[in-house]
Amino acid sequence: MSTAAELDRPRGRPAPRLPSLPASAWLLLIGCIALAAPTMVTVARFSWSTEQGGHGPLVLATGLWLLWREVPGVWPLRRPGSALVVALLLPLCLLLYLAAHITGIIEIEGFALYGALLVAAYALLGGTVLRELWFPIVYLGFVFPPPDQLVAVITQPLKIAISEQAVNLLYALGYPIGSSGVSIQIAQYDLLVAAACAGLNSIISLTAICLFYIYVRHHANWRYAGLLMLTIVPIAIFANFIRVILLILITYYFGDAAAQGFAHDFAGLVMFLVSVLTIFAIDALASPLRRALGNGHD
Repeated sequence: MSTAAELDRPRGRPAPRLPSLPASAWLLLIGCIALAAPTMVTVARFSWSTEQGGHGPLVLATGLWLLWREVPGVWPLRRPGSALVVALLLPLCLLLYLAAHITGIIEIEGFALYGALLVAAYALLGGTVLRELWFPIVYLGFVFPPPDQLVAVITQPLKIAISEQAVNLLYALGYPIGSSGVSIQIAQYDLLVAAACAGLNSIISLTAICLFYIYVRHHANWRYAGLLMLTIVPIAIFANFIRVILLILITYYFGDAAAQGFAHDFAGLVMFLVSVLTIFAIDALASPLRRALGNGHD
């Protein structure tokens, strides 16, 4: 005979339940939290308040939700990891973490911390579980800021290319515009390429958000999901191109002060919306391909 609680329980997929843990695992979890807390506070102060790292809280929340949803399904596969592997990797990660923490290099500190947490998870759960949870693990890596030098090396050629194409397009449309080195001249105004193309610093944010959408929506259809992931970077570049055009036009019609104030933030919002709507549009238009690659999965 069904109880009232069973009758009230919604039908369909049961809610994930947190698996029971032995006392040693709880001690390991508490130790990981104590190790992570200072670094996460620093990351929140110096990275999450910037355009480049503003996605951090969202990625952390949604990544933990993915783990909460998927860990119960793979929990029966757990087997303690190799003690030799743990003994080799954990001290290395902790030494790197300590050195980065002392020197204040938050980028290295964050990823060293994450490496130590993954080694601890491997010790508790084993490699099979971590392989099954590969996407939440990769996705949560976006919580930590990449090295500024690496971002600069990657984005600088893109900034130059985007600014040149934006100038060429507006010049073809009859605007009094030109470029020289690191600046764009339109009418009597000068606009720095670095400022106009600053949205490229958020390419990591756009990548993380689009990856989350693709995984949640299409992870059962891995072939189609892989193809859709290949469109993320071109979409982010296209959205930044729209942002540069918008900032140049705002500068031309309303002045440099307008482009550096509220309009600058508004252009960033437009860039984000363009990226999200473009991935939605591509996903909708590619539905025949999705069905062809899905083998019965949506």
